[in-house]
Amino acid sequence: RVMSIFVICQARINTAKRRVVLASLYLGTGPLEQDLVDCMEEALKRSQEDTAADFKVSVLLDYTRGSRGKNNSRTMLLPLLQRFPEQMRVCLYHTPDLRGLLRLLVPERFNETIGVQHIKAYLFDDSLIISGANLSDSYFTNRQDRYVLLEDCREVADFFAELVRAVGDVSLQLGPDDTVHMKEGMVHPYKGNRLEFSASARQQIMEVMNTARTQRHMLDLECSEDSDLELECGEEPSDTWVFPLVQMKPLGIRLDEEVTQRLLREAGGDTVYLTSGYFNLTQTYMKLVLGTAADYSILMASPEVNGFFGAKGVAGAIPEAYVHLAHQFYRKVCDLGQQGRVRLHEYHRSDWTFHAKGLWYYLEGKHHPCLTLIGSPNFGYRSVHRDLEAQLAILTENEELQAHLQKEQELLYQRSTEVSSSTFKQPNRYVKLWVKLVTPLIKNFF
Repeated sequence: RVMSIFVICQARINTAKRRVVLASLYLGTGPLEQDLVDCMEEALKRSQEDTAADFKVSVLLDYTRGSRGKNNSRTMLLPLLQRFPEQMRVCLYHTPDLRGLLRLLVPERFNETIGVQHIKAYLFDDSLIISGANLSDSYFTNRQDRYVLLEDCREVADFFAELVRAVGDVSLQLGPDDTVHMKEGMVHPYKGNRLEFSASARQQIMEVMNTARTQRHMLDLECSEDSDLELECGEEPSDTWVFPLVQMKPLGIRLDEEVTQRLLREAGGDTVYLTSGYFNLTQTYMKLVLGTAADYSILMASPEVNGFFGAKGVAGAIPEAYVHLAHQFYRKVCDLGQQGRVRLHEYHRSDWTFHAKGLWYYLEGKHHPCLTLIGSPNFGYRSVHRDLEAQLAILTENEELQAHLQKEQELLYQRSTEVSSSTFKQPNRYVKLWVKLVTPLIKNFF
Protein backbone atom coordinates (compact mmCIF):
# COMPACT_ATOMS: atom_id res chain seq x y z
CA ARG A 1 0.00 0.00 0.00
CA VAL A 2 1.33 3.42 -0.95
CA MET A 3 1.68 5.71 2.06
CA SER A 4 0.17 9.18 2.10
CA ILE A 5 2.63 11.97 1.43
CA PHE A 6 1.46 13.44 4.75
CA VAL A 7 2.65 10.34 6.65
CA ILE A 8 6.02 10.45 4.89
CA CYS A 9 6.54 14.17 5.56
CA GLN A 10 5.54 13.85 9.21
CA ALA A 11 7.90 10.93 9.79
CA ARG A 12 10.77 12.65 7.99
CA ILE A 13 10.39 15.90 9.92
CA ASN A 14 10.54 13.89 13.15
CA THR A 15 13.88 12.30 12.18
CA ALA A 16 15.57 15.21 10.36
CA LYS A 17 18.84 16.34 11.95
CA ARG A 18 20.08 19.21 9.77
CA ARG A 19 17.41 20.64 7.52
CA VAL A 20 13.81 20.60 6.44
CA VAL A 21 13.05 22.41 3.18
CA LEU A 22 9.45 22.62 1.96
CA ALA A 23 8.39 24.19 -1.35
CA SER A 24 4.70 24.22 -2.20
CA LEU A 25 2.02 26.42 -3.71
CA TYR A 26 0.50 26.80 -0.25
CA LEU A 27 0.09 25.20 3.17
CA GLY A 28 -3.48 24.39 4.14
CA THR A 29 -5.10 25.42 7.41
CA GLY A 30 -6.77 22.20 8.60
CA PRO A 31 -5.93 19.75 11.41
CA LEU A 32 -3.54 17.67 9.29
CA GLU A 33 -1.58 20.73 8.22
CA GLN A 34 -1.46 21.84 11.87
CA ASP A 35 0.01 18.43 12.71
CA LEU A 36 2.82 19.14 10.24
CA VAL A 37 3.46 22.55 11.80
CA ASP A 38 3.50 20.90 15.25
CA CYS A 39 6.05 18.39 13.97
CA MET A 40 8.28 21.23 12.80
CA GLU A 41 7.91 22.93 16.17
CA GLU A 42 8.94 19.75 18.01
CA ALA A 43 11.93 19.28 15.70
CA LEU A 44 13.03 22.88 16.29
CA LYS A 45 12.64 22.48 20.07
CA ARG A 46 14.71 19.29 20.05
CA SER A 47 17.45 21.01 18.08
CA GLN A 48 17.69 23.75 20.71
CA GLU A 49 18.20 21.16 23.41
CA ASP A 50 21.19 19.83 21.44
CA THR A 51 23.83 22.57 21.60
CA ALA A 52 25.77 20.98 18.72
CA ALA A 53 22.77 20.95 16.38
CA ASP A 54 22.55 23.30 13.41
CA PHE A 55 18.97 22.63 12.37
CA LYS A 56 17.10 24.90 9.96
CA VAL A 57 13.60 24.91 8.49
CA SER A 58 12.96 26.74 5.21
CA VAL A 59 9.52 27.10 3.63
CA LEU A 60 8.82 28.53 0.16
CA LEU A 61 5.21 29.26 -0.81
CA ASP A 62 3.37 31.44 -3.28
CA TYR A 63 2.47 34.90 -1.99
CA THR A 64 -1.01 35.17 -3.52
CA ARG A 65 -2.22 31.69 -2.58
CA GLY A 66 -0.44 31.68 0.78
CA SER A 67 -2.00 35.02 1.78
CA ARG A 68 -5.59 34.26 0.77
CA GLY A 69 -8.22 34.66 3.49
CA LYS A 70 -7.99 35.56 7.16
CA ASN A 71 -6.60 32.16 8.14
CA ASN A 72 -3.94 31.20 5.65
CA SER A 73 -0.48 29.71 5.17
CA ARG A 74 1.15 32.74 6.77
CA THR A 75 -0.90 32.59 9.97
CA MET A 76 -0.14 28.86 10.23
CA LEU A 77 3.61 29.50 10.21
CA LEU A 78 3.85 32.75 12.20
CA PRO A 79 4.15 31.02 15.61
CA LEU A 80 7.27 29.19 14.40
CA LEU A 81 8.78 32.41 13.07
CA GLN A 82 8.09 34.14 16.36
CA ARG A 83 9.53 31.37 18.50
CA PHE A 84 12.48 30.31 16.33
CA PRO A 85 13.52 33.43 14.35
CA GLU A 86 17.11 32.25 13.86
CA GLN A 87 16.18 28.80 12.56
CA MET A 88 12.97 29.40 10.64
CA ARG A 89 12.61 31.04 7.23
CA VAL A 90 9.37 31.57 5.28
CA CYS A 91 9.55 33.02 1.77
CA LEU A 92 6.59 34.06 -0.36
CA TYR A 93 7.26 34.23 -4.09
CA HIS A 94 5.36 36.97 -5.92
CA THR A 95 5.18 36.84 -9.71
CA PRO A 96 6.52 39.99 -11.41
CA ASP A 97 3.56 39.87 -13.81
CA LEU A 98 1.00 40.80 -11.13
CA ARG A 99 1.68 44.51 -10.67
CA GLY A 100 0.23 47.98 -10.99
CA LEU A 101 -3.43 48.31 -11.92
CA LEU A 102 -3.73 44.58 -12.58
CA ARG A 103 -2.74 43.82 -8.99
CA LEU A 104 -5.39 46.22 -7.70
CA LEU A 105 -8.21 45.00 -9.93
CA VAL A 106 -7.88 41.21 -9.99
CA PRO A 107 -9.88 39.69 -7.09
CA GLU A 108 -8.00 37.75 -4.42
CA ARG A 109 -9.56 34.48 -5.50
CA PHE A 110 -8.27 34.85 -9.07
CA ASN A 111 -4.95 36.69 -8.72
CA GLU A 112 -3.02 33.42 -8.72
CA THR A 113 -4.04 32.89 -12.37
CA ILE A 114 -1.40 35.46 -13.36
CA GLY A 115 1.43 33.20 -12.15
CA VAL A 116 2.55 31.36 -9.03
CA GLN A 117 5.33 29.46 -7.29
CA HIS A 118 4.20 25.94 -8.22
CA ILE A 119 7.19 23.74 -7.24
CA LYS A 120 6.34 20.88 -4.86
CA ALA A 121 9.58 19.61 -3.29
CA TYR A 122 9.92 18.33 0.29
CA LEU A 123 13.43 17.80 1.58
CA PHE A 124 14.60 16.20 4.82
CA ASP A 125 18.38 16.12 5.34
CA ASP A 126 19.56 14.28 2.21
CA SER A 127 16.26 12.69 1.17
CA LEU A 128 13.84 14.35 -1.22
CA ILE A 129 10.18 13.96 -2.12
CA ILE A 130 9.28 15.44 -5.48
CA SER A 131 5.58 15.62 -6.21
CA GLY A 132 2.66 17.42 -7.78
CA ALA A 133 0.89 17.51 -4.41
CA ASN A 134 0.56 20.59 -2.23
CA LEU A 135 0.70 20.60 1.57
CA SER A 136 -3.05 20.45 2.00
CA ASP A 137 -5.44 17.96 3.56
CA SER A 138 -7.14 16.94 0.30
CA TYR A 139 -3.77 15.88 -1.11
CA PHE A 140 -3.20 13.84 2.06
CA THR A 141 -6.54 12.03 1.85
CA ASN A 142 -8.66 11.86 -1.32
CA ARG A 143 -6.82 13.62 -4.15
CA GLN A 144 -5.01 11.35 -6.59
CA ASP A 145 -1.47 12.53 -7.16
CA ARG A 146 2.07 11.22 -7.57
CA TYR A 147 5.29 11.45 -5.61
CA VAL A 148 8.70 9.83 -5.58
CA LEU A 149 11.04 9.60 -2.61
CA LEU A 150 14.78 9.74 -3.29
CA GLU A 151 16.46 8.25 -0.24
CA ASP A 152 19.90 9.51 0.86
CA CYS A 153 20.57 11.24 -2.43
CA ARG A 154 22.63 14.19 -1.31
CA GLU A 155 23.52 15.58 -4.73
CA VAL A 156 19.87 15.96 -5.80
CA ALA A 157 18.80 17.08 -2.32
CA ASP A 158 21.49 19.78 -2.27
CA PHE A 159 20.38 20.98 -5.70
CA PHE A 160 16.77 21.44 -4.60
CA ALA A 161 17.83 23.03 -1.31
CA GLU A 162 19.87 25.57 -3.28
CA LEU A 163 17.08 26.07 -5.82
CA VAL A 164 14.58 26.82 -3.05
CA ARG A 165 17.11 29.11 -1.36
CA ALA A 166 17.67 31.05 -4.59
CA VAL A 167 13.93 31.45 -5.30
CA GLY A 168 13.47 32.37 -1.65
CA ASP A 169 16.13 35.07 -1.90
CA VAL A 170 14.17 36.86 -4.65
CA SER A 171 10.87 36.38 -2.81
CA LEU A 172 9.16 38.38 -0.09
CA GLN A 173 10.43 37.43 3.37
CA LEU A 174 7.74 36.83 6.00
CA GLY A 175 8.43 38.48 9.33
CA PRO A 176 7.26 37.41 12.82
CA ASP A 177 4.74 40.28 12.81
CA ASP A 178 3.16 39.06 9.51
CA THR A 179 4.79 41.84 7.48
CA VAL A 180 6.80 41.09 4.35
CA HIS A 181 10.00 42.62 3.04
CA MET A 182 12.65 41.97 0.41
CA LYS A 183 16.20 40.96 1.26
CA GLU A 184 18.61 43.85 1.11
CA GLY A 185 19.82 44.51 -2.42
CA MET A 186 17.04 42.51 -4.12
CA VAL A 187 14.66 44.02 -6.67
CA HIS A 188 11.03 44.11 -5.56
CA PRO A 189 8.84 41.82 -7.74
CA TYR A 190 5.93 44.24 -8.27
CA LYS A 191 7.21 47.61 -7.05
CA GLY A 192 10.56 47.41 -8.82
CA ASN A 193 11.34 47.34 -12.53
CA ARG A 194 9.92 44.20 -14.18
CA LEU A 195 12.96 43.51 -16.39
CA GLU A 196 15.43 44.20 -13.58
CA PHE A 197 13.63 41.79 -11.26
CA SER A 198 13.56 39.01 -13.86
CA ALA A 199 17.21 39.49 -14.80
CA SER A 200 18.28 39.48 -11.15
CA ALA A 201 16.16 36.43 -10.29
CA ARG A 202 17.37 34.58 -13.38
CA GLN A 203 20.99 35.22 -12.44
CA GLN A 204 20.43 33.89 -8.90
CA ILE A 205 18.72 30.71 -10.09
CA MET A 206 21.02 30.04 -13.06
CA GLU A 207 24.00 30.19 -10.68
CA VAL A 208 22.47 27.23 -8.84
CA MET A 209 21.85 25.31 -12.06
CA ASN A 210 25.27 26.06 -13.53
CA THR A 211 27.07 25.18 -10.29
CA ALA A 212 25.28 21.82 -10.12
CA ARG A 213 26.11 21.14 -13.77
CA THR A 214 29.80 21.96 -13.21
CA GLN A 215 30.04 19.83 -10.07
CA ARG A 216 28.43 16.88 -11.85
CA HIS A 217 30.80 17.27 -14.81
CA MET A 218 33.86 17.38 -12.54
CA LEU A 219 32.73 14.31 -10.63
CA ASP A 220 32.16 12.41 -13.88
CA LEU A 221 35.67 13.32 -15.02
CA GLU A 222 37.19 12.17 -11.75
CA CYS A 223 35.30 8.90 -11.88
CA SER A 224 36.32 8.16 -15.45
CA GLU A 225 39.99 9.15 -15.03
CA ASP A 226 40.86 7.60 -11.67
CA SER A 227 39.97 3.97 -11.07
CA ASP A 228 41.00 4.40 -7.40
CA LEU A 229 37.86 6.46 -6.94
CA GLU A 230 35.69 3.49 -7.80
CA LEU A 231 34.27 3.28 -4.28
CA GLU A 232 33.35 6.97 -4.27
CA CYS A 233 31.77 6.74 -7.68
CA GLY A 234 29.91 3.55 -6.92
CA GLU A 235 31.08 -0.02 -6.86
CA GLU A 236 28.71 -0.94 -9.65
CA PRO A 237 27.96 1.02 -12.82
CA SER A 238 24.94 3.28 -12.46
CA ASP A 239 21.69 1.96 -13.88
CA THR A 240 19.51 4.97 -13.02
CA TRP A 241 20.01 8.66 -13.70
CA VAL A 242 18.04 11.55 -12.18
CA PHE A 243 17.88 14.92 -13.94
CA PRO A 244 16.20 17.95 -12.31
CA LEU A 245 14.23 20.01 -14.83
CA VAL A 246 13.31 23.63 -14.07
CA GLN A 247 10.81 25.84 -15.89
CA MET A 248 10.50 29.54 -14.99
CA LYS A 249 9.52 31.32 -18.20
CA PRO A 250 8.76 34.66 -16.46
CA LEU A 251 12.43 34.64 -15.43
CA GLY A 252 13.74 33.41 -18.79
CA ILE A 253 14.43 29.80 -17.70
CA ARG A 254 12.90 27.06 -19.87
CA LEU A 255 14.90 23.85 -19.42
CA ASP A 256 11.85 21.67 -18.71
CA GLU A 257 10.06 22.94 -21.82
CA GLU A 258 13.10 22.23 -24.01
CA VAL A 259 13.57 18.70 -22.67
CA THR A 260 9.86 17.85 -22.93
CA GLN A 261 9.68 19.13 -26.51
CA ARG A 262 12.72 17.09 -27.51
CA LEU A 263 11.29 14.00 -25.84
CA LEU A 264 8.00 14.34 -27.73
CA ARG A 265 9.71 15.27 -31.00
CA GLU A 266 12.02 12.25 -31.02
CA ALA A 267 9.50 9.69 -29.77
CA GLY A 268 9.38 7.94 -33.16
CA GLY A 269 7.69 4.55 -32.90
CA ASP A 270 7.80 4.51 -29.10
CA THR A 271 4.86 4.69 -26.68
CA VAL A 272 4.16 7.62 -24.37
CA TYR A 273 1.69 7.69 -21.48
CA LEU A 274 0.94 11.23 -20.41
CA THR A 275 -1.29 12.42 -17.59
CA SER A 276 -2.46 15.82 -16.40
CA GLY A 277 -5.03 16.87 -13.86
CA TYR A 278 -5.87 19.85 -16.06
CA PHE A 279 -5.77 18.92 -19.75
CA ASN A 280 -4.76 22.03 -21.66
CA LEU A 281 -1.75 21.19 -23.83
CA THR A 282 0.22 24.08 -25.29
CA GLN A 283 0.00 24.49 -29.05
CA THR A 284 3.59 23.26 -29.38
CA TYR A 285 3.01 20.11 -27.34
CA MET A 286 -0.23 19.48 -29.22
CA LYS A 287 1.50 19.74 -32.60
CA LEU A 288 4.24 17.37 -31.47
CA VAL A 289 1.73 14.77 -30.23
CA LEU A 290 -0.28 14.99 -33.45
CA GLY A 291 2.75 15.20 -35.73
CA THR A 292 4.94 12.29 -34.60
CA ALA A 293 4.66 8.53 -35.12
CA ALA A 294 4.58 7.58 -31.44
CA ASP A 295 1.59 6.02 -29.71
CA TYR A 296 0.09 8.33 -27.08
CA SER A 297 -2.31 7.56 -24.25
CA ILE A 298 -3.34 10.76 -22.46
CA LEU A 299 -5.08 10.55 -19.08
CA MET A 300 -7.11 13.51 -17.82
CA ALA A 301 -9.74 14.21 -15.20
CA SER A 302 -13.37 13.46 -15.88
CA PRO A 303 -15.54 16.48 -14.91
CA GLU A 304 -16.56 14.87 -11.61
CA VAL A 305 -12.96 14.49 -10.40
CA ASN A 306 -11.78 17.89 -11.59
CA GLY A 307 -10.54 19.97 -8.67
CA PHE A 308 -12.98 22.77 -9.58
CA PHE A 309 -16.05 20.52 -9.80
CA GLY A 310 -18.86 21.97 -7.70
CA ALA A 311 -17.07 25.27 -7.09
CA LYS A 312 -19.16 28.40 -6.63
CA GLY A 313 -19.43 31.15 -9.22
CA VAL A 314 -17.33 31.32 -12.36
CA ALA A 315 -14.86 28.72 -11.05
CA GLY A 316 -17.62 26.13 -11.20
CA ALA A 317 -17.60 26.40 -15.00
CA ILE A 318 -13.91 25.48 -15.28
CA PRO A 319 -14.57 21.71 -15.61
CA GLU A 320 -16.80 22.54 -18.59
CA ALA A 321 -13.96 24.54 -20.13
CA TYR A 322 -11.67 21.52 -19.81
CA VAL A 323 -14.33 19.31 -21.44
CA HIS A 324 -14.49 21.82 -24.30
CA LEU A 325 -10.69 21.81 -24.72
CA ALA A 326 -10.59 18.00 -24.66
CA HIS A 327 -13.39 17.82 -27.23
CA GLN A 328 -11.55 20.23 -29.52
CA PHE A 329 -8.38 18.14 -29.27
CA TYR A 330 -10.30 14.90 -29.84
CA ARG A 331 -11.85 16.37 -32.98
CA LYS A 332 -8.38 17.22 -34.28
CA VAL A 333 -7.28 13.64 -33.62
CA CYS A 334 -10.29 12.35 -35.54
CA ASP A 335 -9.87 14.83 -38.41
CA LEU A 336 -6.31 13.58 -38.87
CA GLY A 337 -7.38 9.95 -38.62
CA GLN A 338 -5.12 9.43 -35.61
CA GLN A 339 -7.61 7.67 -33.27
CA GLY A 340 -5.56 4.46 -33.35
CA ARG A 341 -2.39 6.26 -32.31
CA VAL A 342 -3.57 9.03 -29.94
CA ARG A 343 -6.03 7.93 -27.27
CA LEU A 344 -7.69 10.04 -24.59
CA HIS A 345 -8.75 8.56 -21.23
CA GLU A 346 -10.81 10.02 -18.39
CA TYR A 347 -10.06 9.21 -14.76
CA HIS A 348 -12.99 8.23 -12.53
CA ARG A 349 -13.04 7.70 -8.77
CA SER A 350 -15.97 8.35 -6.49
CA ASP A 351 -15.44 11.14 -3.93
CA TRP A 352 -11.89 11.78 -5.16
CA THR A 353 -10.27 14.49 -7.27
CA PHE A 354 -7.54 13.90 -9.84
CA HIS A 355 -4.31 15.89 -9.79
CA ALA A 356 -1.72 13.40 -11.10
CA LYS A 357 0.66 14.62 -13.75
CA GLY A 358 3.65 13.19 -15.53
CA LEU A 359 4.88 11.00 -18.34
CA TRP A 360 6.02 7.41 -18.86
CA TYR A 361 8.15 6.56 -21.89
CA TYR A 362 8.25 3.05 -23.37
CA LEU A 363 10.81 2.25 -26.05
CA GLU A 364 9.44 0.46 -29.09
CA GLY A 365 8.88 -3.23 -28.35
CA LYS A 366 9.52 -2.86 -24.61
CA HIS A 367 6.97 -3.76 -21.93
CA HIS A 368 8.38 -1.50 -19.19
CA PRO A 369 9.03 2.27 -19.27
CA CYS A 370 12.64 3.41 -19.28
CA LEU A 371 11.85 7.00 -18.29
CA THR A 372 9.35 8.97 -16.27
CA LEU A 373 8.79 12.67 -15.64
CA ILE A 374 7.39 13.53 -12.21
CA GLY A 375 6.83 16.86 -10.50
CA SER A 376 4.68 19.96 -10.72
CA PRO A 377 4.18 20.75 -14.47
CA ASN A 378 0.80 20.11 -16.13
CA PHE A 379 2.03 20.43 -19.77
CA GLY A 380 -0.32 23.40 -20.19
CA TYR A 381 0.15 27.09 -20.95
CA ARG A 382 0.40 28.13 -17.31
CA SER A 383 3.05 25.53 -16.51
CA VAL A 384 5.15 26.56 -19.50
CA HIS A 385 4.66 30.33 -19.52
CA ARG A 386 3.41 31.64 -16.15
CA ASP A 387 4.43 29.55 -13.15
CA LEU A 388 7.64 28.40 -11.48
CA GLU A 389 7.87 24.63 -12.01
CA ALA A 390 10.29 21.79 -11.35
CA GLN A 391 10.26 18.07 -11.93
CA LEU A 392 12.58 15.11 -12.24
CA ALA A 393 13.40 13.08 -15.32
CA ILE A 394 14.22 9.59 -14.06
CA LEU A 395 15.93 7.43 -16.68
CA THR A 396 16.55 3.83 -15.68
CA GLU A 397 17.81 0.47 -16.90
CA ASN A 398 16.92 -1.13 -13.57
CA GLU A 399 14.28 -3.73 -14.30
CA GLU A 400 12.78 -3.64 -10.80
CA LEU A 401 12.35 0.13 -10.93
CA GLN A 402 10.94 -0.09 -14.45
CA ALA A 403 8.38 -2.61 -13.20
CA HIS A 404 7.40 -0.24 -10.36
CA LEU A 405 6.95 2.62 -12.83
CA GLN A 406 4.81 0.43 -15.06
CA LYS A 407 2.67 -0.60 -12.09
CA GLU A 408 2.13 3.04 -11.12
CA GLN A 409 1.08 3.94 -14.66
CA GLU A 410 -1.24 0.95 -14.95
CA LEU A 411 -2.94 1.65 -11.62
CA LEU A 412 -3.79 5.17 -12.72
CA TYR A 413 -5.14 4.04 -16.08
CA GLN A 414 -7.13 1.18 -14.53
CA ARG A 415 -9.53 3.77 -13.10
CA SER A 416 -10.11 5.35 -16.49
CA THR A 417 -12.32 4.90 -19.54
CA GLU A 418 -11.25 5.66 -23.10
CA VAL A 419 -12.83 8.71 -24.69
CA SER A 420 -14.91 8.28 -27.84
CA SER A 421 -17.21 10.52 -29.83
CA SER A 422 -20.13 9.34 -27.68
CA THR A 423 -18.38 10.59 -24.54
CA PHE A 424 -19.04 14.21 -25.44
CA LYS A 425 -22.73 13.48 -26.09
CA GLN A 426 -23.33 12.49 -22.48
CA PRO A 427 -25.45 14.94 -20.42
CA ASN A 428 -22.61 15.62 -17.98
CA ARG A 429 -20.39 16.71 -20.89
CA TYR A 430 -22.72 19.51 -21.94
CA VAL A 431 -20.84 22.79 -22.27
CA LYS A 432 -22.78 26.06 -22.07
CA LEU A 433 -22.43 28.43 -25.00
CA TRP A 434 -20.89 31.21 -22.90
CA VAL A 435 -18.22 28.79 -21.64
CA LYS A 436 -17.33 27.86 -25.23
CA LEU A 437 -17.08 31.55 -26.12
CA VAL A 438 -14.84 32.58 -23.22
CA THR A 439 -12.61 29.48 -23.14
CA PRO A 440 -10.29 30.72 -25.95
CA LEU A 441 -9.89 33.99 -24.04
CA ILE A 442 -9.10 32.50 -20.63
CA LYS A 443 -7.49 29.12 -21.36
CA ASN A 444 -4.00 30.56 -20.83
CA PHE A 445 -4.87 31.37 -17.20
CA PHE A 446 -5.83 27.89 -15.91
